[in-house]
Amino acid sequence: MLLSFRFANHRSFRDEQQLNLTPVYGDGTEAGEPASQAVQVIGVFGANASGKSNCLGALAFMRQMAVQSDRAVEPGVGLSREPFRLDPAVAAQPSQFVVDLLLGGVRHTYGFTIDDERVLEEWLYHYPVGRKRRVFERDGDDFSWGEESGRHNDLEQIAGITAPAALFLSTVARFGHSRPASDPANPQPLHDTYRWFYLTGQGTGTEFGLSAAVHTGWTDIEEMRRVIVDLLQAADVGIIDVLIRPDPSDREALSDPNAQGMLSRLRAAGAAALRPPRIQFAHQGPHRAALLDLHDQSTGTRRLLALGLHAAEMLRTGATMLVDEIDASLHPILTAKLISLFRSPKANPLGSQLIFTSHDAALLGTLDTEEILRRDEIWFVEKDDGGASSLYPLTDFKPRKEGENRQRRYLNGNYGAVPDLSTHLFEQALATRGGSDDAAAE
Repeated sequence: MLLSFRFANHRSFRDEQQLNLTPVYGDGTEAGEPASQAVQVIGVFGANASGKSNCLGALAFMRQMAVQSDRAVEPGVGLSREPFRLDPAVAAQPSQFVVDLLLGGVRHTYGFTIDDERVLEEWLYHYPVGRKRRVFERDGDDFSWGEESGRHNDLEQIAGITAPAALFLSTVARFGHSRPASDPANPQPLHDTYRWFYLTGQGTGTEFGLSAAVHTGWTDIEEMRRVIVDLLQAADVGIIDVLIRPDPSDREALSDPNAQGMLSRLRAAGAAALRPPRIQFAHQGPHRAALLDLHDQSTGTRRLLALGLHAAEMLRTGATMLVDEIDASLHPILTAKLISLFRSPKANPLGSQLIFTSHDAALLGTLDTEEILRRDEIWFVEKDDGGASSLYPLTDFKPRKEGENRQRRYLNGNYGAVPDLSTHLFEQALATRGGSDDAAAE
């Protein structure tokens, strides 16, 4: 579970920013249930090009480094970071990324500092009895270990082969050996921290994650089919059933009588394993159902499928889900229902979290008299005159005693984070110039 995320000098964010997921007003749990130490949902709102995507991108970049840096490094190439480039002096400074996590009921703090060439600093602390204890600290190529790290010789050997541009966390995950996770006397802060990053899921595109979810995220195809059917029927998109089966070309390749021996068949099987199965959708027609392929479905249906399957995978693993522009191609009611899954103790018993960006001001309002998002689940991004983005919560603004129409107040600019449009310049830019062209032609 993510408690907070801090970052600095990443894309449009120049100064250090913090996304704090600590509940401010209580988390709305039922009486007798333990209160959560972090909100389950965060929505980030702002104008176009304000930096919303960069905020999620910073956490996605940190995840990519934590999971893949040991495999992505190339000698002498350095790091592909994206600092704040509008000020050359700032662009030359290091970038920093830090998360506070609650793993197995224990707080962990992990972070690193990088420049264009290498990892400058890296650290991991945990708080098993409420007090800070060092797991490891890294200063360039120098490492120091905490008393509870254990296996110092093993860790020192792995530290010795950690590339300057790679994180120790991802390197130790590849070469380290974990103790049994069920042994509470032997905590595994390195393993648990890496696992949180590994499970965190990111999605941006219209069909993000659909092939991956169909192909690798679900081992039980029938279970996945039931999830898809229930999702589409609940959304009332006119689909009554779904068929999932291997691509016909895979069956033809595997049964080809001209295949030269076992090696050719194994290669065909390997190629088939890399392709997702074919999905067909049964639409009810006037006389009988008609089967249509995925590319025949609307953009909204494909988006719903991708988000729904990805959300189902995150909910059943207790992971954190990142979604840029969650409202793209979806009706506001469907978006609100998807968000509500992460706020429901029944649908989300493992404490999965959803962090998303959106332009849809309707998500700041209510649905069936219930708030779609609570005040401490709403954040804004705004860019200043120097091109630097800043991140701030709705809780910075005092609620109105007579009632607060957040949707209207946001659109009126009371919270900032809205475009500052010039109506005159907007009309002038888009006005037709046919008259001047006709005159020139004469």
